[in-house]
Amino acid sequence: MPSWVETGVSEYLKRIPRGVTLRLVELSSGDRGKGGSAATARETEAELILTKLSRVDRVIALDEKGKSVQTKQLAGFLDELQMQTMSLAFVIGGPDGLSQRVLDHANSVWSLSGMTFPHALARVILVEQIYRALMINSNHPYHRE
Repeated sequence: MPSWVETGVSEYLKRIPRGVTLRLVELSSGDRGKGGSAATARETEAELILTKLSRVDRVIALDEKGKSVQTKQLAGFLDELQMQTMSLAFVIGGPDGLSQRVLDHANSVWSLSGMTFPHALARVILVEQIYRALMINSNHPYHRE
């Protein structure tokens, strides 16, 4: 990842409140190589993703065609999961998007925006939105309306 991605993600990870564990797992995206196809790369990536998701209670796949979720809805969702002590995995695909197998495995498919973002930027946006949702839940003034 470019250094600006690592810097952005690190900044929000430092701010995450104690008691909340947020872990990023970066997997190799399927390599197209010379003459390789996007479909083959997505399927290679899908194998890695599905292996890592075996023990997760809830899986949210991020896809440009997914359901639009407002920040306050995310806050309520995270609050509910914390009370149930469930684990949660957000899945961001590689440059070619997610395999249909990963989308089918997910409990929900959400969109970060009606716009399309590069997967590196989606990572920063997602971590910031998780932080923002946690701040809403703790009545912290970070989120202004």
